[in-house]
Amino acid sequence: MQGQFPKNVKQVGNVSDSPKIYVEDYVDTYFNQLKEQGRESLVGVFLIGENTVIEEQECIYVTGAVQMKDLDTESKELDIGKEHLEMAKAESKEYFHGQEIVGWLLIMPGHPVGLSSSMTRVHEKLFPDKNSLFILIDAEDEEQIYTYKFHELMQMGGHYIFYEKNPDMQSYMISERKQIGVTPSEMVEDRAAKDFRSTVRGQMEAREQRRESRYVYLTSVLLVIVVLAIGISTMNNYDKMNSVQTSIETLSSAMRQSSSKEEGQAVEDTQDGKEVNKETQEQENLQAVQTEDTGQQMEPEVSTVQEDLGDEDYYVVEKGDTLDIISEKIYGTISKTDAIRQKNGLEDGNLIFIGQKLLLP
Repeated sequence: MQGQFPKNVKQVGNVSDSPKIYVEDYVDTYFNQLKEQGRESLVGVFLIGENTVIEEQECIYVTGAVQMKDLDTESKELDIGKEHLEMAKAESKEYFHGQEIVGWLLIMPGHPVGLSSSMTRVHEKLFPDKNSLFILIDAEDEEQIYTYKFHELMQMGGHYIFYEKNPDMQSYMISERKQIGVTPSEMVEDRAAKDFRSTVRGQMEAREQRRESRYVYLTSVLLVIVVLAIGISTMNNYDKMNSVQTSIETLSSAMRQSSSKEEGQAVEDTQDGKEVNKETQEQENLQAVQTEDTGQQMEPEVSTVQEDLGDEDYYVVEKGDTLDIISEKIYGTISKTDAIRQKNGLEDGNLIFIGQKLLLP
């Protein structure tokens, strides 16, 4: 980490122990993707990164992960040996240059589990060094983190998720998806699309309320100005007072019509029902009365104002995009990734598809 702590971090749990544990966001995303597989069978992962000291603080950074190959998922006894470790080392050299294996992770199916003697035995055989890392995720998605110190695995209170560009982990994840037949343009479920539509609809309604209030206010101000101008110019003139009354009635009618307009909304779903388009239109007639010194009766003019949601409020997903890449493109930083995910009602920010319109925060 070049001798400094990462700037963009999210704390998970109570981080008060030593060493401090930092897990990169892409790696954490990969763990979440493996959880579904772990509900059916045992999943093992070797953790790639480094053990270091920054400002006299011991730290473990996890910047990559390699899934264990040829793992015996049928045996009741945990059987992970040095041959699995050697295979992982060979694979990590292909994707994670200059980094080392700092620990391992297990995702256990079945009932919630805790640290067992077989897990301790495997760890001491493969990772006997101080501050080596072990992460255990059980069937209830409970995550337990241990570090090896004082010749035993000691549970940690919490850790950090940090955000940075991680092309090595991205390349590994893409490679794994291709092997299992899943592409980055994987479609999300209907519920996610409905959540997106609900988010857009809520924003449209809020904007409509703000616009209606603004237009009513402007119309009221215009009405007062017109009344004052006409009243001054037509003082002591009975015929022109009739014109004033007509103008006031016309403007009042226009204001009532403006406040009663309903905005039409259309939603179209394409690409297997997952792409959502929304367009809104508003119309309002404003009438202005002009007067001349010759006493000519004034006639209102009608103008139409249309406002709709601009293209700058959306981003259209391109091939190879992830939420982090989109955040980097739009804002120059990946710190907006979580905000984009929440804005569009996505539970898994990696399940986006090409052509999808994402609402920008």
